[in-house]
Amino acid sequence: MNTDAVRLNITLPKDLVATLNRLAGPGQRNRFITESLKERLAHFEKMELEAKLAEGYKATGQEGIEITREFEPVDLEGWDEY
Repeated sequence: MNTDAVRLNITLPKDLVATLNRLAGPGQRNRFITESLKERLAHFEKMELEAKLAEGYKATGQEGIEITREFEPVDLEGWDEY
């Protein structure tokens, strides 16, 4: 684990803390919360990247179609007719 740590003071619902204590085990809350937060943040970063990729595909979609149409006459040159 990274040794550059920052102490936070957070407030959580009692039932959530009880579940955390039960699942994480004695003395392991910090590790459990850190790993859970890393997973959740990775999920958000993935969703953000997917949104940017989709935006890029939409922005260049018409350009791809135009390039395909431009090369359409020569795409099948040299292929046997079926």
